[in-house]
Amino acid sequence: MHFPRLPLACLFLFAALGACAPGQRPVSVVAPAEQRQAVTILVSIDGFRPDYLERGVTPHLSALAAGGVEAAMRPSFPTKTFPNHWAIVTGERPDHSGIVANKMEDASRPGEIFTMASDDPYWWKEAEPIWVTAEKAGVRTATLFWPGSNVAWGASRASAWPYALTGGTRPSDWAQFNQEISGVQRVNGVLDLLRRPAGIRPRFLTLYFDAVDTAGHIHGPDATETASAVQEVDGQIGMLVNGLRALGQPANLIILSDHGMARKSSEQVVAMDKVANPADYRIVESGPYASMEARPGHEAALEAALLKPQAHMQCWRKGDIPARFHYGTHRRIPPYFCLGETGWTIQPTAPAKPFAGGDHGWDDRAPEMQALFIANGPAFDVRFHPPADFANVDVYPLLARMLGIVALPGDGDPAALAGLVKH
Repeated sequence: MHFPRLPLACLFLFAALGACAPGQRPVSVVAPAEQRQAVTILVSIDGFRPDYLERGVTPHLSALAAGGVEAAMRPSFPTKTFPNHWAIVTGERPDHSGIVANKMEDASRPGEIFTMASDDPYWWKEAEPIWVTAEKAGVRTATLFWPGSNVAWGASRASAWPYALTGGTRPSDWAQFNQEISGVQRVNGVLDLLRRPAGIRPRFLTLYFDAVDTAGHIHGPDATETASAVQEVDGQIGMLVNGLRALGQPANLIILSDHGMARKSSEQVVAMDKVANPADYRIVESGPYASMEARPGHEAALEAALLKPQAHMQCWRKGDIPARFHYGTHRRIPPYFCLGETGWTIQPTAPAKPFAGGDHGWDDRAPEMQALFIANGPAFDVRFHPPADFANVDVYPLLARMLGIVALPGDGDPAALAGLVKH
């Protein structure tokens, strides 16, 4: 059978339109652009102080702030990474979520220590994260790192190798944290997820950057190296925004941090062995604060040493921690707690050699500990001004509203950021 020779343009249109008749001019057909549903992207820049926006190295973040809503946000206490990331996505303060510190012990798990590498669901089960609630409601989620997002939430873990998990829920797509995966790769991961067909495209995503926090710890918040890390992450935020634009993907961006950063040095250290007899206590965690328990039978001696005015720190029984910290009732908080004056660290002994850098964990109302908050996207009313001193647990009900799911009861105030969303 002989087929007539077709114009080249017809060959490209053959599958969609059928063959062109000999001599007929092809009709230009443009496939309609996909009308994409807006997605919500929650971005954490660990350790990013709000005043880093004033250092002249953040053109992309500053543009998002200028075209959206920006404010300083109060973190939860203690101002540590894991307690605050979990507070943001559960709406529960550390005292209620069970993630009370970066390092924890639990009397029901003798011999075990929770660290930032722990993914046993037991430690995380007391507060349900937003991606689990969303998945249960049929909203597809994806996490390019977020503390706790690698946990099979609600699962039971076998006590013997290979530690098989039974049950549990994770995001539909998630990645195990690896510091060696660059910020550029992380952004590309989010964009790749959004290139998927609509049926398997996430509606809620998280993205996490740790470079600013790392630089702040090593060099201090005022160092040029920290400003360079801020500039680097800002460029990656610009890459995200440009990538979304190229995809034609509307997005509501909530960009925040878990806490700020303050200077520390070997010149500002409280040595615990100079305050109390080391035979009377065991330190669980030290740094901007110290948590500890008394050796059996040594409670009176420890209290006599700790519970009096101290230079550059305050100490309490856990039940006497001031109510404004919303901290001190959970079983994982050790019986005694000391909080350093901002910039002062509490260490087991005096430092053996000089050091300087940055840290966090101090009073959640200290200016240096405040967190970043930027909201930019089609759902947000740029005229809205967040209430002064709003808390990071208030972000959870906002996220639930953005995803159209029912927020679980918690510590966040649904009214605090309600005006941010257009009616």
